[in-house]
Amino acid sequence: MDTSKVVGEKIKALRESQSITQEELAKRSGLGIEQVIRIESNEDLPSLAPLIKIARVLGVRLGTFLDDQDENGPVICRKDEVQNSISFSNNAIQSRRHMTYHSLSRSKADRHMEPFIIDIEPTDSTDFVLSTHEGEEFILVMQGVMEICYGKHTYLLEEGDSIYYDSIVPHHVHAYKGEAAKILAVIYTPV
Repeated sequence: MDTSKVVGEKIKALRESQSITQEELAKRSGLGIEQVIRIESNEDLPSLAPLIKIARVLGVRLGTFLDDQDENGPVICRKDEVQNSISFSNNAIQSRRHMTYHSLSRSKADRHMEPFIIDIEPTDSTDFVLSTHEGEEFILVMQGVMEICYGKHTYLLEEGDSIYYDSIVPHHVHAYKGEAAKILAVIYTPV
């Protein structure tokens, strides 16, 4: 599945079905109109924070943009399927180009959590912006060392360490000193 084509199309279809203009979506989500246009035209694939804000405006779950099936029972994602699951990284923000998200639950209908394996490639970028959105996040470091900026505090997490926090507090998650890392992230967003 080519996620870069699916996410923008789903957002546009949902927005149009609710008679919301691109300008209204931008204003209500706090995003720039240029970013909304780029997302809908599949030029940019947003990171989680903008997707969550768009989902809130449209009154849908975050997973609505990633779903490809509607399974009501349990969903199993085998380890060899993780690489084939939905992956995206944000081309709009330089500091996120090196992060690839792999959805672990894209076919689960009516879910309230979004579990991802996130591969973080090495980067020289030290420029990042704190983001906020409704909900909660849980992160478990699988490989490498992660630096979590949360409010006025900074935490270093090593392999096997985890953190659970309220996403409404300004935060940023990145690999320590630009090294490669891998995390399990579970995001909860209320509808």
